[in-house]
Amino acid sequence: MVVPELRPWRAARPRVKRVARAVRPRLERAAQSVKPQVTRVTQAVKPQVTRLTEAAKPQAARLTEAVKPKVARLVASVSPQVAKLPRPDRTWRYTAVATTAGMALAAVVVTAAGPWDSSGQRTAERDHAVAQERSGGVDHDRNSDTSAKAPRPAPSAPSVLVGLGGSANSVKSAPTGTALADVLSPLLGNSALGTRHTAAVVDVSTGKRLYGVGADDALTPASTTKIATAVAALSALGADHRFTTRTALEPDTKELVLVGGGDPTLTAHQDSDGWASLRTLADTTATALKKRGVHEVTLSYDKTLYSGSELHPIGVNDNLAPVSALMADEGRTDDSSSGPVLRVTDPAADAVKKFAGFLEEHGIKTTSPGPSKATARADTLATVSSPPLSDIVERMLTNSDNDIAEALARQTAVATGKRADFDGGAAAIDAQLTKLQLPVKGASFNDGSGLNRDDRLTADLLTALLVKAGSPAHPELRPVLTGLPIAGFTGTLTTRYTDATGAAGVVRAKTGTLTGVNTLAGTVVDKDGQLLAFAFLASNTTNALEAQAALDHTATALAACGCS
Repeated sequence: MVVPELRPWRAARPRVKRVARAVRPRLERAAQSVKPQVTRVTQAVKPQVTRLTEAAKPQAARLTEAVKPKVARLVASVSPQVAKLPRPDRTWRYTAVATTAGMALAAVVVTAAGPWDSSGQRTAERDHAVAQERSGGVDHDRNSDTSAKAPRPAPSAPSVLVGLGGSANSVKSAPTGTALADVLSPLLGNSALGTRHTAAVVDVSTGKRLYGVGADDALTPASTTKIATAVAALSALGADHRFTTRTALEPDTKELVLVGGGDPTLTAHQDSDGWASLRTLADTTATALKKRGVHEVTLSYDKTLYSGSELHPIGVNDNLAPVSALMADEGRTDDSSSGPVLRVTDPAADAVKKFAGFLEEHGIKTTSPGPSKATARADTLATVSSPPLSDIVERMLTNSDNDIAEALARQTAVATGKRADFDGGAAAIDAQLTKLQLPVKGASFNDGSGLNRDDRLTADLLTALLVKAGSPAHPELRPVLTGLPIAGFTGTLTTRYTDATGAAGVVRAKTGTLTGVNTLAGTVVDKDGQLLAFAFLASNTTNALEAQAALDHTATALAACGCS
């Protein structure tokens, strides 16, 4: 029998694979670190296990002999009934008899083993556990059962689910500004954070600012700009929006046009990993052409969805390809999917060249491709669509992907009727945030990625963006929170917070780094269980690693704060 793959799993599989790849190295290191302890524990308990096994053998033998006559009689009594069942398969009858006998044996053994209470726990076992007079559930040392000097088991945690009105269900109040200032101000005063810094901490549940230092002063945000880009794109397009790349055949000319839809995640790799595949598009297109009896085409490409210069004001840079409505694998010249690397100079020409090669593998000959524009009369032959925008936003934030950020800025411009260039994308972001009634005073957008040093954001705006993303009134913005890198585990925070400070897995934040600029904005659950949004921006820093460490220590202190 073939069980069809469930649709939700198909949708979730790429994300699960990415998370699995992210955590696998950490799990492997953990496994290696505990291996010696496991070996020692195994050797220590082996003699006890052997003695217990030998001691139990006589009882097991006597119990088996005692129940054997009962099982035999039960099998004999059910065999005639089984024989009468209308089943021609003799193997089935044997299976039924064996199953019945096995169940009977289990029932007798359970009965002989002792009484059970209403919860399903054997009474004798429960009484034995009570007699131990121990609280907790975990031993700290392999000899703790026998050594008087060994530590007692760790106390068990209280029940997570408690009755309404119970004491364990009480929620502590949010931190106070004075308490937060006592904790954060000395850390933010670290000289590693340069000559200017701003900060804000906000209660996500209420939107109330709990702490602020220059929170309304606009500084260079670096890649924390991507939080604003994400909110604007999700607001304008919707979390379920997909970007489509298609092929169109012009009537009577045999001109095949590869039309770019602005999908920054389109891939030409053999394993598409759930993203839209240029190979799949070529396969489907070739099939459609052959059905029409076409085996040779004039190949063109259309990248006219975007306007203006493709080159970012920073110029040629390994952190960003020229921004094109048609590109494969972000114009990367290797097999990487994130991080800086040499890029091709013309992503659209590179993509269509690869596409031509895939067509030829299917027996479709092409001319040397050139730029064009598909007409309204052209017939669409095939399409491939990206995963939903929610997935793309998460990938952008987790990896701090500049190519995706600039594409989303232009897609926001397209969706809101603005010119799809750098200026239009920046204007569209500003307009969307204003529409959401966010505090954009003092902010200045010049791109979607934060690579432009002329960008300006406030700590107040960054925390307001995070609060808006957590609002029940805006579920479409939730990927802004779920896409934030996880301290010590994913994306740009994978190698940070690894010093066992307790912040790993608790802090989720977008990083920002330019020469002389270091920023961090995200969320944290503090010691009292409060979900807080924070933003720390530092300018005129002189050592990036020291500045990052100072920001990480500040976020860690916020996580450890019981400041209510």
